[in-house]
Amino acid sequence: MKHPVDAHVGKRIRHRRWMVGMTQQQLADKVGIKFQQIQKYETGMNRVSASRLWDIAETLGVQISFFFEGLSAENAAPLSAAPSDFLADKEALDLVRSYYAIPEAQRRRLFDLARVLSEAA
Repeated sequence: MKHPVDAHVGKRIRHRRWMVGMTQQQLADKVGIKFQQIQKYETGMNRVSASRLWDIAETLGVQISFFFEGLSAENAAPLSAAPSDFLADKEALDLVRSYYAIPEAQRRRLFDLARVLSEAA
């Protein structure tokens, strides 16, 4: 049985990999494992060790904490109001990729604008 934290971390690995446009094979090669292991991590079937998560984070250009964002300490369930697999939607994935292509200073302003608009809705 999958642990909710393992499933969440796996989804975050998959989403970040998609955001940077990397295949499972490319990630596996850079981390030094087989792509099937990446598949198992992404589905939450296998737990990612601390050292492997460190390597994956470094390869994907994020902090380790990225993989745990959106978890509740009380019940280890996603807190987000958005569906847990919203990046499976092509439009959402394109939006996220475009967002990260914007220089950081403008991206921060866009983020602030989106937050204000969502609060006003």
